[in-house]
Amino acid sequence: MSEFLLSLYPHLRALWVVWFFLLFVGMLVLRPSKRAAYEEAGAIPLRDEPLGPRRRRDLPDARR
Repeated sequence: MSEFLLSLYPHLRALWVVWFFLLFVGMLVLRPSKRAAYEEAGAIPLRDEPLGPRRRRDLPDARR
C-alpha cells in the first residue's frame, strides 16, 4: 500500500500546485466587480499626493 501511495506522490504534488494556481486565477479573473478597486490599489505607489497629517510622535515635543 505504501508503495502505491509513494508512486502517487509526484502526481498529487503537481496537481496541488495546479489547483492553487487555478484558485488564484479564479479569484482575480472571476471577480470583475473588484477590478476598479484592484486598479486603484495598484496605482497607490504611483500617486504624487502629499503625505497625510504628521503623526504625533513626529512632532517636536517640548517636554523631552
